[in-house]
Amino acid sequence: MLSFLRRILILLLIAILSSTLIGCGNNQDKDAGEEYPQEVNFGILRVPNEETIAIAEGFFDKYFRDKGIKTNFIVFDSGVDANKALASGSIDFATMGNTNAIIALSRELKVEMVWIHEVLGEIEALAVKNNSGINRIEDLEGQKIATPFASTSHYILLNILKEAGIEDKVQLLDMQTAEIVAAWERGDISAAYTWQPSLGKLLESGEILVSSEDMIKKGFITANVNVVRKEFANKYPDLVASFIACLTEGANIYREDPNKAATIVAEQLGISKEDALLQMQGSLWLKPEELLGSDYFGSSDAPGAFGSIMKDTSDFLLDQGSIDNSPSLEEFNKFVNPLYIEKSLEILNKN
Repeated sequence: MLSFLRRILILLLIAILSSTLIGCGNNQDKDAGEEYPQEVNFGILRVPNEETIAIAEGFFDKYFRDKGIKTNFIVFDSGVDANKALASGSIDFATMGNTNAIIALSRELKVEMVWIHEVLGEIEALAVKNNSGINRIEDLEGQKIATPFASTSHYILLNILKEAGIEDKVQLLDMQTAEIVAAWERGDISAAYTWQPSLGKLLESGEILVSSEDMIKKGFITANVNVVRKEFANKYPDLVASFIACLTEGANIYREDPNKAATIVAEQLGISKEDALLQMQGSLWLKPEELLGSDYFGSSDAPGAFGSIMKDTSDFLLDQGSIDNSPSLEEFNKFVNPLYIEKSLEILNKN
């Protein structure tokens, strides 16, 4: 009888332990033994990039929802509002121009840069109206030019105007992309520096005077980047690496089949397939291995050149009064963190 009762007690203990382990194991990091968050919030831009493809193709299901994590995608028109959301902790990741990432660091937001979505080329440009008589930069003197302030477009535009010696001879207007299109159609502005898809709407009755690709040749490099809250990254480094793996798979679709990628982007952004392909071809999409090269992130052992590019841009923004202080090169080299790209390659190799 005693032996029988002992067996019953053992079975009960096994049942209790099993249910406890199942409960603890739900939504948990099996490798680190740490519980995953219930949801992750991504701040995104509605642009033709690998993130748009990854969302549409369900890669976030593969890397996040299969772990029991809900993924939320919040659209921002520019990095200004995204930085506010990061500061409040309402989002975990954010896509933004590298100028807004500089602003985040200068304001001591607890974030770090973990990815470059694309280096901006013809996807971003200065448009003028057809038959406006504006054929060169100097012709903009006395004109109204719109751009989203504190953006990559704003940074390039300021350099263009400074180079022409007319930075104090034009009226710059701070507008979001939708406002730029509306002002253009009303005839309130003569020119605008913006990005696709709003740029495409301007070009229906206008032409490009200078593009960001033209300015790359002069040493002015801009990019859409991704930043993550440090608190989140420190707690869930594997999720940051998974996010990058997700983006890499999205970019691979474009590399392997541009027409398929264009179809996906067109459906997501409500534009034509031809426009989607044109826009994607207007920027440079880099592989993780390329980003870990000396021209960009570098490695955990040796920082790459992108920290210096960010520092040069930061110093210019300080001179223009766009930021109150320019972080040091050392701070930028720490900010541009290659660790998660390195970890993402481990994940991709396993798959």
